[in-house]
Amino acid sequence: MKEICILLESGGFSGEIGVSNGKLLEKCSGKNGKDVGRLELTFSPCNLGPGPDATIVTICDSEKPFSFFLRDVTSTYPIFLPDHGAAVTESGDSRTFDQIAKEIRSKGRKTARQRIEAEAEENFDTAAENTRPTDCPTWLGLSRDFRIFEFDFPKAYKGHIRPRLHEAKTPLPNWDNQAVQYSFALGRGEMCIHDNSRHLEDNVLPIVHGVIPDEDIRYDVTAFVTLEKSPLTAEAVEGTPWLLAYANGIGANVTDEQKKELESLTEADLNRDEQPVFYLRAEVANTGEVPRYAWIQSAIPLHTTDGYSCPEWSYDKENGFCTYDNIGVFCIGRLNGAALTQPELSVLVPPGGTATFEILLPHRPISRDRALKLAEQSFDDRHAECRAFWSEKLTVGTTIRVPEPRVDEMIRAGRIHIEMNAYGLEPDGPIAACTGMYTPIGTESAPIIQFFDSMGRHDLARRALMFFLELQREDGSMMAFGDYLIETGAVLWSIGEHYRYAPDDDWVREIAPKLLLACQFLMEWRNRSKDEALRGRGYGMIDGQICDFPDPYRHFALNGYAYLGLKRVADMLAAVDPEVSAKYSKEAEDWKEDIRESLHQSMARSPVVPLGDGTWCPTAPPWAEGCGPVAIFGDKIDWYSRERWNYYNRTGAQFWIRDSLLSPQYLVFQEIIDLDEPAAEWLHAYHSDLFLKRNVASCQPYYSRHPWIHLKRGEVKAFLKAYYNTMAIQGDRETYTFPEGIWRSVTKVEETSPHKTHEEGWFLMQTRWMLYMEDGDSLNIFPGIPRDWLEKGKVIEIDQAASYFGPVSVRVECREADGAVHAQIECLSSRQPRSVNIRLPHPANKSPANVTGGEYDAGTESVRIASFKDRAEVSLTF
Repeated sequence: MKEICILLESGGFSGEIGVSNGKLLEKCSGKNGKDVGRLELTFSPCNLGPGPDATIVTICDSEKPFSFFLRDVTSTYPIFLPDHGAAVTESGDSRTFDQIAKEIRSKGRKTARQRIEAEAEENFDTAAENTRPTDCPTWLGLSRDFRIFEFDFPKAYKGHIRPRLHEAKTPLPNWDNQAVQYSFALGRGEMCIHDNSRHLEDNVLPIVHGVIPDEDIRYDVTAFVTLEKSPLTAEAVEGTPWLLAYANGIGANVTDEQKKELESLTEADLNRDEQPVFYLRAEVANTGEVPRYAWIQSAIPLHTTDGYSCPEWSYDKENGFCTYDNIGVFCIGRLNGAALTQPELSVLVPPGGTATFEILLPHRPISRDRALKLAEQSFDDRHAECRAFWSEKLTVGTTIRVPEPRVDEMIRAGRIHIEMNAYGLEPDGPIAACTGMYTPIGTESAPIIQFFDSMGRHDLARRALMFFLELQREDGSMMAFGDYLIETGAVLWSIGEHYRYAPDDDWVREIAPKLLLACQFLMEWRNRSKDEALRGRGYGMIDGQICDFPDPYRHFALNGYAYLGLKRVADMLAAVDPEVSAKYSKEAEDWKEDIRESLHQSMARSPVVPLGDGTWCPTAPPWAEGCGPVAIFGDKIDWYSRERWNYYNRTGAQFWIRDSLLSPQYLVFQEIIDLDEPAAEWLHAYHSDLFLKRNVASCQPYYSRHPWIHLKRGEVKAFLKAYYNTMAIQGDRETYTFPEGIWRSVTKVEETSPHKTHEEGWFLMQTRWMLYMEDGDSLNIFPGIPRDWLEKGKVIEIDQAASYFGPVSVRVECREADGAVHAQIECLSSRQPRSVNIRLPHPANKSPANVTGGEYDAGTESVRIASFKDRAEVSLTF
């Protein structure tokens, strides 16, 4: 038996009392039925133990319903719901609602977001001190070409070079098509200390530089990839057929017809007369006062799995060739410009002297004649070509320069990384915007494609979208990866986003049949669930697996993307086919209302949870059928052990991965729940308090949309807490490569991608939103930048960034002399915003003494230009 009382701030009760897994035995108003706003309840039988089947009580109020676990009710920590004007305590507690509210508030406790707000603004150094570093191999290639190299710089005793065909490791025909990797060594080997380091050229370009200090001997390493014969130029790169690259990614759904096409593509593409070649140079220097030995080992083939077995091979000391019998030369070794006389050796280097060791490794073995020509190539010339090739790519499209070197470099390095992982034939046609080792995925390729658009690379974005349209099935669905049913809606959303950046009605007319087919697929799928028995539990909502978890439910995130995709198609068709546009617009709004109904009813029946300030908060499940966050086990499933056959357990997942990474909070991002609605606040509040550490989600934190919500709500400190801490643990701090999940900082997991452009894509999009973000007919500039970016002498510059309003350019200079901040904004498009808000936070939190160019808002530290036209200038003096 359990006796409780419910206190209402306004007094009076309406509605029923619902009970699951228990029975309401007695109900009366107040003590002896006299106290207004007090309801006494007795339950028996009831289950007050932990785990599922616990008794849940629902207050079925028509305006503000809520539920709670009966076991959670105590007088020591009452359930206090200020937004509902309600409190729940034990029956013997004589306090009123006001007394409970006053006592809880007097303790001055804080929620997670309130604690962040009270702290100093986060920066990378603080984040790095409090998170684990991540160490990733580096992918090097040519862009568009799926023949890439994975380079493991020797962080310990040896390094590895792995030729890859996108995901697949390159097989050897003379070794039963087993995959091979190449091991090389520099220095004395495994020692008690390793202080090796590496970085990208200019900290941006895909040319790896590394240092191996071995007491008096120092090895300076440079590695890059270029072409075998031709100078590396944009015109010389042919690329790879998108279908071939797609088929070699994890999760590809290849049809029988495509398999036939692939038979002819594979051999022709792998056995070209021009191979990518991996170049490595180690410049060995003796910094001591006596001669010292240096040790080097050329690239030796090893099995990619067991690490020690290898195919038969021989060495040609006259030319420094490592050769597979009957296949060809797989490596060329040079020492001081001459052939390496044997695969491994020691070199005595005098004080102040140097030696130069080089490896040239084609992606696939080449003939002896080709190897002889390759051996004549100049390392310096090829290095210069590679540098010029990648530097030129960074001149195309938008230029962004920010005063924090790490972020500035990561923006440019990221642009190259996502382009290198996008495969297709040049100069046009579809490209596969792959997500690391995986195929393109409708959801995971979205940030990559949208960042292409943001940087003015509308050509790349459109080609990446055409990939999904090429793969469309007869039923209209677009499923590039495995059984991910979420892709169709997400692809339509990305197509709609591209249209916002680069409106082109002729293109819409061209692809309209495919868009209509996809929309019809979604609507037929939705119609199958228009069953009155599903009211409040998924009526009109589609169901099925949306990620690695085989959960067959009506996920809110799944339906949110489908709604958003349908809405974007309606927007695109407005000028092309107004009648169909209106039809889809109406269908989208109906879908939105069905999702909202199920969300609100699921929140009403989901148990409330405590927050850090002593208040309690409503919750929601990740799908319409659920009862609260799955992590609190309102349902009878062992969620942790069901995480994809323990796969995520091994890689560092948590109990709450579905609640956090597949959160109904997505519905705010997906334009179904408005930011100022109570539901948006509740979803945001319990997610922040329960599921985040240093404001970072677990496992694959870039799946969580809470940083976007922080920015939209003006929660700059919370955004920066998430931004820097996620960047610090997720990105390799030396080469800026992003692996698939934060578990790689604990243990390397072979099944995961070491170069995950989905994660990097969201980092880039978060940075884009930090710098500029659309809001209706307004453009918000610098909504999330750190205030120390506006210290004296610093400059922020954005040149021709693409937005919904057309190209935008911004330059902000913080003058050394007087500390004044001067901003110039330009948008000459016919789609320019009606108003512009530019946030200019002072590093020392000062308010400006004088503002010109707009109206200053001290609360947001922003200047509002109410009627923007073409250009504007804003100045703040302090």
